[in-house]
Amino acid sequence: MAPNRYFDRYFQQEAVKILPGEFYATQSKRMIVTVLGSCVAVCLRDRRTGFGGMNHFLLPGDVSGSSDFLAESARYGNYAMEMLINQLIKFGASRGQLEAKVFGGANLMQNMTVTNVGQRNAEFTLDYLRMENIPLLAQDLLDVYPRKIYFFPDSGKVLVKKLRVLHNTTIMDRESEYRMRMRLSPKSGEVDFF
Repeated sequence: MAPNRYFDRYFQQEAVKILPGEFYATQSKRMIVTVLGSCVAVCLRDRRTGFGGMNHFLLPGDVSGSSDFLAESARYGNYAMEMLINQLIKFGASRGQLEAKVFGGANLMQNMTVTNVGQRNAEFTLDYLRMENIPLLAQDLLDVYPRKIYFFPDSGKVLVKKLRVLHNTTIMDRESEYRMRMRLSPKSGEVDFF
């Protein structure tokens, strides 16, 4: 899916908006924006080159029991992380120069604490960064509020706006719709022969 590109009049610069299951990496001065509920976004940046990107994932890993890494998709955190890192390396970033900032994992449905996806996403992300020796510079995880994230990869700056008042259910609807599409669509990597 192609990202939504636009010119942000407030910040006076090119911007890209990513949705659940998407990621975007750039070598140029371009802001990356997303809105998170229980999903998590990881902002990665090569501190030497300024190349950076963001992913937006709904689940920490494939819960189907499949061990086929290639059959997973960016809907899962482990694959979304590798996709973003690999894209940055293709641009010329160095894995050893990467630094991270992570956001999201809200518990939007506070009465559903048994399967708190946000908590699982946050734990996965912190564990992943620790295992991969990627320094964590900042985080804003958990809580009960959705967030709007603005990432400026060239400088590493991130702005977070907590959405304390929602005028509609767009965020929850978008995550629910994405969850439904995940259940109904085949995993990427599968091939149909005809």
